[in-house]
Amino acid sequence: MYIAHVRERDKAEQLLRDHLLGVRKLCESFGAKLGLAHVAGLAGMLHDLGKYSDRFQRYLYQAVWEPDKAEFKRGEVDHATAGGRLLFEFYHNERNTPHEKLLAEIVGNAIISHHANLQDYISPKIESDFLKRIKEKNLPEYELAVERFFTDMITETDFKQYVAIALDELKQFMIMDPTQSFFLTKFIFSCLIDADRTNTRLFETEAKEEEPIKYKQLFEAYHKKLLHHLASLKKEDGDKPINVLRSEMSEQCEQFAEKPSGIYTLSIPTGGGKTLASLRYALKHAQQFDKQRIIYIVPFTTIIEQNAQEVRDILEDDDRVLEHHSNVIEEEVKEEELGDEPDDGFLTKKEKLKLARDNWDRPLIFTTLVQFLNVFYAKGNRNTRRLHNVSHSVIIFDEVQKVPTKCVSLFNEALNFLKNFAHCSILLCTATQPTLEKVKHSLLKERDGEIVRNLGEVTAAFKRVDIVDKSAKPIGSEELAGWINEEIEEWRNVLVILNTKSAVKRLFQLLKDSTVPVFHLSTSMCAAHRKEQLDKIKGMLEKEIPFICVTTQLIEAGVDISFKRVIRSLAGLDSIAQAAGRCNRHGKDPLGNVYVIDHAEENLSKLKEIEVGKGITTNILARFKKKPDEYEGNLLSQEAMRAYFLNYYRVMDANLNYYVKEVDKEMTKLLMALHRENSYVTYYQKKQGTIFPLCLNGSNKTAAEYFRVIEQNTISVIVPFGEGREVIAQLNSDDWIDDSTGLLKKAQQYTVNLYSNEFNQLQNEKAIVAHFDGMIYELKEGWYSKDYGVDLQGEGEMEFASF
Repeated sequence: MYIAHVRERDKAEQLLRDHLLGVRKLCESFGAKLGLAHVAGLAGMLHDLGKYSDRFQRYLYQAVWEPDKAEFKRGEVDHATAGGRLLFEFYHNERNTPHEKLLAEIVGNAIISHHANLQDYISPKIESDFLKRIKEKNLPEYELAVERFFTDMITETDFKQYVAIALDELKQFMIMDPTQSFFLTKFIFSCLIDADRTNTRLFETEAKEEEPIKYKQLFEAYHKKLLHHLASLKKEDGDKPINVLRSEMSEQCEQFAEKPSGIYTLSIPTGGGKTLASLRYALKHAQQFDKQRIIYIVPFTTIIEQNAQEVRDILEDDDRVLEHHSNVIEEEVKEEELGDEPDDGFLTKKEKLKLARDNWDRPLIFTTLVQFLNVFYAKGNRNTRRLHNVSHSVIIFDEVQKVPTKCVSLFNEALNFLKNFAHCSILLCTATQPTLEKVKHSLLKERDGEIVRNLGEVTAAFKRVDIVDKSAKPIGSEELAGWINEEIEEWRNVLVILNTKSAVKRLFQLLKDSTVPVFHLSTSMCAAHRKEQLDKIKGMLEKEIPFICVTTQLIEAGVDISFKRVIRSLAGLDSIAQAAGRCNRHGKDPLGNVYVIDHAEENLSKLKEIEVGKGITTNILARFKKKPDEYEGNLLSQEAMRAYFLNYYRVMDANLNYYVKEVDKEMTKLLMALHRENSYVTYYQKKQGTIFPLCLNGSNKTAAEYFRVIEQNTISVIVPFGEGREVIAQLNSDDWIDDSTGLLKKAQQYTVNLYSNEFNQLQNEKAIVAHFDGMIYELKEGWYSKDYGVDLQGEGEMEFASF
């Protein structure tokens, strides 16, 4: 009787064989999505082979029953390496074929890394961490564990037959391409992590596996509800010219959904009903082509709540719509702590947190661009765990032009993989389409892939604003505040969008004593706080009460809100177009005015993308004054936007490939280079005087260590706003852990992501409380303001909900 886990509640034991079979079964179901059931199943079957050793069994028994007599410290007994070593010894020798070696490398890396990050096949130190672990690490009782595995779990003959099937799957999938190999390795790793954690969670909570969702029937029901909703809108104001256009574009999405999966563009102008039109495409396409989920990717957390709630209300389904803003749990795994993870036999309260279901297994998901890119490139098993669930999806990118410049190549490679191998259909939604197909790592868009017909005519028909260029002379905050106060009575309401949080805060302080209410929006506020502010703003707009709103660009993407006037600090033309989408949005006035200013006090030295975009926009504004016909007489035309992005990507060409300055290498070359293009391999062969022994040469761990979508690393902190206090109270109680998944989901509404300098400042002021050795952080009362959100001065005044 070999034990995998002992349940804390009742000391029940899970047999190792049952755990391995359970994880293999889940891995097979996950891997089957790409025709790799046995490749993934092999990882599941072998991942805990090391637990067959006497050392591990003694360690587990003593940890549970005799902690005072424990011979081994937590994590000291390595059970993760043995399975990878077995596969390597069997299938990575001179006599083995290239596909057998690839299998040993891909599956072996997943196995040895399932408590950390994928290992480097070769590192910047010109060493192979993978080979060190799989060949050189001392594993006492390895032979004994292997013998027991082939006795208790599977015979050696049956094992080799299973591997033969896995090899056939790999041969059908692989074309020996390093880019494809990287994504395949991550996919198998994702299958294993999710299967292992899911099986462990089910045992620990004594839960049963959920019944599989019948996706086709569900999406059919959703589709009917959406069509019913659209029909009701048509009855109300369907005869208005703008609404006729919206309806036509929505119907074009319905028709286009019958085309095979691919990468398409949906360039509906701002205010054209993009969210529901794209949902209509997704629901129809998902039914026709057997997709398992629909994933909305948005640039900012600000708009997740609004879009998700709108969709929930229409589909009348709360449970199956997941909002994923950010990771509430901070997951840092050090190499020397390989065993200090879930599945180490018995679980602490801290470790149960990591088992909470957070794997994107819902049919409809709203998440951010940061979280999407983290799935493919960031460290932390919690990120990678979600990858296999991205396959067989319709993925809708809202405001795709917001992809950070340094991530463009990585973004394009991920989408190409999802299209070509993971059975995804991808929709790029924005009125300002970037020219992603014109860069080095080009995006493989479909020819004639624009859904909206007669796009130029539609854009002209949706013109609702004039762009008023007032950027010739820089303007300071005091002068700007004076101008707004002079005009607000005539304007009635105005939205001011500046490029930096400090400039926004300064202007807000100058305007606080205005004769009308003043609102401030910032990423320093949690999602629930921003939603509350936006609800108040919408209420004042409906009642036509004069007011001022000052904010950063977070309001530009997808927030359904309409002001009489908009002031936008000079930035990229796409940002100005998005700001214009918040002015006269529904065409109530003949034309609204969007004033473009040059704010004198903004420091853009650390915001290169905005700085470059500002320069290119300045040139386009100047050219437009001389030759407006080049841009169809409209600064927001498709021609103007195309000219802007072609120039932008030309100027930023060297910045499109995520550069890791610490190792002097581009991220794509760290992960996806051919052997002959990898300088590490060249140095290794000179140093060793022999051919590099592995087929793969990616520096997976190094790349993950340095990958950040946002330049500065951020740390999630739960704040005491509204029900955030209740969440914090539950975290401090002993009875919340059984519903950790639900609590963590709720916590996202009350979480703020802080830059490391902000976090460190608050820590020094004793304003941060850590839980579970720094896995979850909370902000103390007095450090959160009703005006600004997180208050670094500790002068926050907040009225808290009672509970």
